[in-house]
Amino acid sequence: MSLLSRCPVVPVVVLDEPAQALPLGDALLAGGIGVVEITLRTPAGLEGIRRLSALPELLTGAGSVLLPSHVDAAVEAGARFLVSPGVSADVVARAAAHGVPALPGVATATDLMAATALGVGEVKFFPAGLLGGPAAIRALAAPFRGVSFMPSGGVTAGNMHDYLALPMVPAVSGSWMAEPALLREGRWDEVTARAAAALRA
Repeated sequence: MSLLSRCPVVPVVVLDEPAQALPLGDALLAGGIGVVEITLRTPAGLEGIRRLSALPELLTGAGSVLLPSHVDAAVEAGARFLVSPGVSADVVARAAAHGVPALPGVATATDLMAATALGVGEVKFFPAGLLGGPAAIRALAAPFRGVSFMPSGGVTAGNMHDYLALPMVPAVSGSWMAEPALLREGRWDEVTARAAAALRA
């Protein structure tokens, strides 16, 4: 399965409370976005994934997956893809054992060599803004034909076009569509509006 072909814009979400999950999912779907990455940075992450799995039309994944035990917990909660900030052979192998796509994070050519050696063809480029943005991806991708990149970290509504203009970037991820403040304040209409605007753009 090509994860990055599902939606060109993937919201990265940090949940404060599991109760935010379903309203978030409904808001994103209303805006036309059918993929979301829920990070495991807070205790609410796993339960949020579990609740979002009740929305089959929303492809829900887990982010900040660092260890094989995180893979097990996320998949048990219903995660359908896994995203990591770096490359871990153990995480990729455990994800494969579960039959769930893993998207490791890369920052260097060495990272890309490690990822491709594991059979990974889709990677997260993180933190994209600090690493040089689209120009860095263009340079890194040259020796790695066939690898697709999802930039994350510093990607915004204002610069996502620069990334998506690259042929090796089918999707970007970012937090601007579902910022923590919007979730805390229950501003679901604004989440929908930002999701719809991102797709229109």
